[in-house]
Amino acid sequence: MLGVLNKVFDPNKRDLKRLEKTADQVEALASEYAALSDDALKAKTELFIERSAKGESLDDLLPEAFATIREASKRVLGMYPFRVQIMGAAALHEGNISEMKTGEGKTLTSTMAVYLNAISKKGVHVVTVNEYLASRDAGEMGQLFEWLGLTVGLNLNSLTKDEKRQAYQADITYSTNNELGFDYLRDNMVLYKEDMVQRPLNFAVIDEVDSILIDEARTPLIISGQAAKAAQLYMQANAFSRILVKDTDYTYDETTKGVVLTEDGIEKVEKAFNIDNLFDIRHVRLNHAINQSLKAQVTMHKDVDYVVQDGEVVIVDQFTGRLMKGRRYSDGLHQAIEAKEGLEVQNESMTMATITFQNFFRMYDKLSGMTGTAKTEEEEFRNIYNMNVIAIPTNKPIIRDDRVDLIYATIAGKYKAVADDIAERHKNGQPVLVGTVAIETSEIISDYLTKKGIKHSVLNAKNHAHEAEIILNAGQRGAVTIATNMAGRGTDIKLGEGVTEAGGLAVLGTERHESRRIDNQLRGRSGRQGDPGVTQFYLSLEDDLMRRFGSDAMRNMMGKLGMDDSQPLQSKMVNRSVESAQKRVEGNNFDARKRLLQYDDVLRQQREIIYKERMEVLETENMRALVERMIDGSIERMVHAHTSEENPENWNYKSLVDVASANLLPENTITVEDLKGKTQEQLIDFIKAEVVKRYDEKEEEMTSERMREFEKVVLLRSIDTKWIDHIDAMDQLRQGIHLRAYGQNDPLREYQNEGFAMFEEMVLSIEEDVAKYAMKAEIRNNLEREEVAKGQAVNPKEDGPAPKKKKAPVRNDMAVGRNEPCPCGSGKKFKNCHGATV
Repeated sequence: MLGVLNKVFDPNKRDLKRLEKTADQVEALASEYAALSDDALKAKTELFIERSAKGESLDDLLPEAFATIREASKRVLGMYPFRVQIMGAAALHEGNISEMKTGEGKTLTSTMAVYLNAISKKGVHVVTVNEYLASRDAGEMGQLFEWLGLTVGLNLNSLTKDEKRQAYQADITYSTNNELGFDYLRDNMVLYKEDMVQRPLNFAVIDEVDSILIDEARTPLIISGQAAKAAQLYMQANAFSRILVKDTDYTYDETTKGVVLTEDGIEKVEKAFNIDNLFDIRHVRLNHAINQSLKAQVTMHKDVDYVVQDGEVVIVDQFTGRLMKGRRYSDGLHQAIEAKEGLEVQNESMTMATITFQNFFRMYDKLSGMTGTAKTEEEEFRNIYNMNVIAIPTNKPIIRDDRVDLIYATIAGKYKAVADDIAERHKNGQPVLVGTVAIETSEIISDYLTKKGIKHSVLNAKNHAHEAEIILNAGQRGAVTIATNMAGRGTDIKLGEGVTEAGGLAVLGTERHESRRIDNQLRGRSGRQGDPGVTQFYLSLEDDLMRRFGSDAMRNMMGKLGMDDSQPLQSKMVNRSVESAQKRVEGNNFDARKRLLQYDDVLRQQREIIYKERMEVLETENMRALVERMIDGSIERMVHAHTSEENPENWNYKSLVDVASANLLPENTITVEDLKGKTQEQLIDFIKAEVVKRYDEKEEEMTSERMREFEKVVLLRSIDTKWIDHIDAMDQLRQGIHLRAYGQNDPLREYQNEGFAMFEEMVLSIEEDVAKYAMKAEIRNNLEREEVAKGQAVNPKEDGPAPKKKKAPVRNDMAVGRNEPCPCGSGKKFKNCHGATV
């Protein structure tokens, strides 16, 4: 009954009917456009661009644009898109996935959707799985687009920033998925807006969409960084903070657990580390490390706030008293505690930026894709990417012979049968492609063939030009090619002379893959464009998939029937049970990817907030309003922390003066007497007024232009430092969060709650940092934006280059100690006079 209903209400049929109407409109224009001269056809592009700019929708332009590039393709490439290719292109334009069998011309199909969307001048990205395919398609299809007056860019890993920017500025850009993702992350780490290479993400057509959005969805792109000598710095800061004396070198506020260096303490630091000014922008790291080490010494107590287990610092939850394994204190405090306890300081390498392909590609305004195999993952594409899979009919009927699986008792019996079958087909001149799941299997089959004296090619490396070349020759008469099941994506196996008479290409699978999609991909290598062909899978009861799903009963049955390795079992019932096992595995894998996305969504929301804030800093000329908002927030928290008691007589005015002087104002600007008798609101307003006065003085001393740049330096450094530390802390939390399940807690819910709390802490920490350095940092001629840490793209498949640091200007400044007489001749100490000027 369900099967009948599916046939009646098949959504794919509805989609195809709609696409048929579009194809009718395009084909109706064919003769009219064929009559146009080359110049008249080329002029269409500029006309479409003008109409689009005036507000005409791309949907309205579709029939004419498709007819234009279809005719141009015939003239430039000698290829004229079929009706089914028009339908596939229309599905791509709608933001869906066109499932088109191997050999149906997906690359040519994409040109129509790419051309139409490039008319908007917002940029179109054509995404491939490797650089060989990106280069090939950019070269072959690029000449078609350029003939029609559009620009084409190729984005490769080896390009410089300027070359990449040029590639992205083109109307159509060819690139790999990895490079697009890394460029996005690197763009959100630049120090100047001009250093960004990408434009806003508009429209992407992903070739082999199932490989990129499904197979690689669990591999996040990561840019990891190395903070310069961070571990050594924390060790030095720890050794120094041990010798500091309470009330002389620092003050400690029990209420807020705040530790603040006094003037004496600051001078001790400067002397010990042989620097002139702790608040110089160059010494931000040292200042931070000293403060965190002091906090670790004074406020963090072993076996109360944390315990040491197996050489690691484990946080104790202050509310429940349980150990929070996998969680790390953020902002360098964890490293400071590790140094305090004499443990290995674990922040030499840190995650600076990360994103999954799922979340990266969901940022495009419109996303589409092509593949030969996507229907089995239709639910995932619809739920996660909001794309429907539309199965496009083939141009010619498929006459390939897909045979029922042969099942042997042992692996050895299976391999022998495969080798015998290859030998027989090779003798008749029929080309054979052998698909294996593992590299080891390809080598075993190769040994069998070598013993039989059969010449063959083994292909088990990554997809590169060499692989594509071998796959291309795999259809020649008598050719034998052994390859992994993923081999040959994006390349067609064309049949050589006399191969059709020999039965076409034979594809032999040595075992079933966990995913039906990969098996279908392998089958699809044969029988392209109505060619003959045959496919056969060889299984054994010792295969992984068979072992996991009830092969014992089958083994017993084979034994009772007296079947040995020379007699394979061939049964549709067994085929159905194998397919059922594959469906279960696919379901498990989908759940795992969905879970990963739920975790990554927590970081995605945070990443969007931070990147938006960072972009605002890069784009806005005057950031004073934002800096003042952050200073105001810092003052409000400071006042509330020291005036929490109901009775004002119990308010800690002395500590409030100390903290305000240490973080915001010069010494002796405000006194306890100034504060007494005021309400909380009056205290906040009073301190704010003093801070604004000091800020205006600082701006006057530095000049407005330099003050604006100084604000950006402080904001970028604070945001980047805290964000990188936060990502690393979230990564540590993610790795250990599954242990919460043992306490009957949902790990995802715990991750969401703790991640949110950590993010809020980080935002407040950024505000405190910006407030402190905006008011206290002293600037000389070396005012420049600096990278917080060196970044290196990290991916299991492909590494990207580290971001290039902006060339630093030549330093030309004369150092003046904080306590030396000011060079201006006022007689005051430098710190109390022109300490903030050039």
